[in-house]
Amino acid sequence: MLNETIAAVSTARGKGGVAVIRISGDNALEIARRVVRTKAENIEPRKCYYGEILRDGDIIDDGILTYFKSPASFTGEDVCEICCHGGIYVTQAVLESVLSCGAKMAGAGEFTKRAYINGKLTLSRAEAVGNVIDAKTDSQLRLSSSQARGTLSNKISAIREKMLGLIAHAYATVDYPDEDIEDVARGEMTKALDFVLGELKSLKRSYRAGRAVCEGIKTAIIGKPNAGKSSLYNMLLGENLAIVTDIAGTTRDVIEHTASLGGVTLNLADTAGIRDSLDTVEKIGIERAKEKISDSELLFCVFDQSVPETDEDQYILDCAADKSAIAIINKADTSRGISQEFLQKIGTTCLKTVYISARNCQGYDLLADTVKELYELGEIDLSSDAVISNARQFSSVNLALEEAECAKEALEFGQTPDIVLFALEKALSNLDMIDAREASEEIVSTIFSRFCVGK
Repeated sequence: MLNETIAAVSTARGKGGVAVIRISGDNALEIARRVVRTKAENIEPRKCYYGEILRDGDIIDDGILTYFKSPASFTGEDVCEICCHGGIYVTQAVLESVLSCGAKMAGAGEFTKRAYINGKLTLSRAEAVGNVIDAKTDSQLRLSSSQARGTLSNKISAIREKMLGLIAHAYATVDYPDEDIEDVARGEMTKALDFVLGELKSLKRSYRAGRAVCEGIKTAIIGKPNAGKSSLYNMLLGENLAIVTDIAGTTRDVIEHTASLGGVTLNLADTAGIRDSLDTVEKIGIERAKEKISDSELLFCVFDQSVPETDEDQYILDCAADKSAIAIINKADTSRGISQEFLQKIGTTCLKTVYISARNCQGYDLLADTVKELYELGEIDLSSDAVISNARQFSSVNLALEEAECAKEALEFGQTPDIVLFALEKALSNLDMIDAREASEEIVSTIFSRFCVGK
């Protein structure tokens, strides 16, 4: 309930130099003053006050109290932050003191949810705050930070204003049918609709890059034994996580990590080499490799340039036929044993072909550029462009675009203004879902449940 004052540790769990306990709600200052004893008679907003931290009247630490008065705070409510030493036990003791003085323990994401409810953040900005915290790559951080600053929200607001103008035009022709304004309105509406359609299409296109950055692409490295899969895996991760030997069949299970390549987040899996084997353990690994091939969106198909192609190479190529696949010709620094005919087959089956030497880390930049191009990151500035990055946002944009196209079609075929109006209002309703002007409580609760406690 919003009338309750909540509290939680807002810094990461574990031992550290300092920790911050955040308190938000009408009684935040009253509770904080009972916990922190300072010499100041009055606590002014946005000033720091040193004092003794108490629990049941006993001094347990010393620290800093900062007060943010509503509405000039993160949540839009009165907020106090107590900064204490960052030991695990002392931090918990300070939180217990705050709770014993009347605060309620905050739930996951409850501070940010209150900021959303109180109009301090749109839903897309709130989602981005969580993504900033969870960012594992530079690209994720840049895109999430941009969205948290309102880049996407501002774009949605601009489209929304245009759509409201269109709806106003449509209402004018419906409400005043005797006035000679329909032809003028249709011309202006067509022009405005073209703008809206262009903006929505641009947002829709951005999802390919946004999803690749934020959600990541399931990617499997596949090939026959000794093709260099594990060497490639280590090269992409920048450390020796997979065992590399000259013995065929070294990798017997799927090894998975996250890597950033060309700005794209790859949920990367190194798989067992595909071949006929009598070894029970290796056979299990090969079956798991085949399952990973089926489950992956992108394949890195590794071929050994130094030896002639085999039936296993052909199997790998057959797998690539039904997937987005990049052929990686490894051991490019050796003499060629693979046939020109098979290389031509690779070129016609896979989206791109890249020559590398994984052991010598040659070809990394070329592969990175290839992946970047594949997911269209070169066309987007992650720090400043409006980008949609999850399925919820994509669905809203796509539905809004479909309804806007229906409105354009109705205009072009000279249908009555009320039909145009109906499509426009549905388009606006779908667009509003992005920043949750019409989102259900279930959607909002699901989004904030992914946040950590204290945020």
